[in-house]
Amino acid sequence: MKKIRIGVVGAGHLGRYHLQKYRKIPECRLVGVADLVEENARKAADGCDCEVLTDYRGLLGKVDAVSIAVPTGVHHEVASLFLKAGVDVLLEKPIATTLAEADELITLAEAKRLVFQIGFVERSRPSRPSGP
Repeated sequence: MKKIRIGVVGAGHLGRYHLQKYRKIPECRLVGVADLVEENARKAADGCDCEVLTDYRGLLGKVDAVSIAVPTGVHHEVASLFLKAGVDVLLEKPIATTLAEADELITLAEAKRLVFQIGFVERSRPSRPSGP
């Protein structure tokens, strides 16, 4: 059985959650974890037997799909790079900072017939009461 080669970009809370889930899917092979902070990527990748990167572009040509869990301000930059390279993308919400950026990502995915999904791992977070 051919396994889907997966990369995770962003090793914060949500990125680690994606890694945890991919570890449990027999059809997935984790290729790499990328985070600007090497120590974050290294900790997240512990036990995954995968590459640790500080530059997400190092995953290009090595993965069939990526999960992207980075700050919203760089969603368009990161997702568009992978979509242009023919890689399926699971992008944490929100899709982008502007409607134009969101539309461009959708158009890229449709033109290349790629899977492009927005993750809703956390649909809502109840607000905490203010005060003591």
